[in-house]
Amino acid sequence: MSANFEAKKVVVEEIKEKIGASKSVLIAHYDRLTVKEVTDLRNKFREISCEYKVYKNTLVRKAFDELGVKDFDNDLNGATAFIFCPDETSACSSLAKAVKETPALADKIVPKCAYVSGAYVDAEGVKKLAAIPSREVLIAKMLGCLQSPIVNLAFVLKAIADQKS
Repeated sequence: MSANFEAKKVVVEEIKEKIGASKSVLIAHYDRLTVKEVTDLRNKFREISCEYKVYKNTLVRKAFDELGVKDFDNDLNGATAFIFCPDETSACSSLAKAVKETPALADKIVPKCAYVSGAYVDAEGVKKLAAIPSREVLIAKMLGCLQSPIVNLAFVLKAIADQKS
């Protein structure tokens, strides 16, 4: 076997490992990004423990095929970036935030689809995932909801106690 074939097998194994270690993989089309824009995107994703990579579509297709996932064959064409993320939503929301902060990116990088917890998510689903707050925000909201009745009860009891004195 040729050295090139062996090198491609190694890259396919690397991609399979990254897919297996990630809870989500965002697949985005990019076009005419400058080096500065790509560097800024990589840094933003790195801050949230995500990894922005560009691989050959055929190698990613092969990795998904070996994992038994056939849904991405139509989306793996053209200039494609892959964002591997340890949670389900932060890559989607971070990309949406980056596009919102830098309107010039709106046409340059567009989400195609995602692989979230072993399932295919289309472009509309990616937009919906981007709208979901981060895990920390959801936990804070839940704790606020749980704490609210207790705080209200304490205020009522204090008001009753103050009235009787």
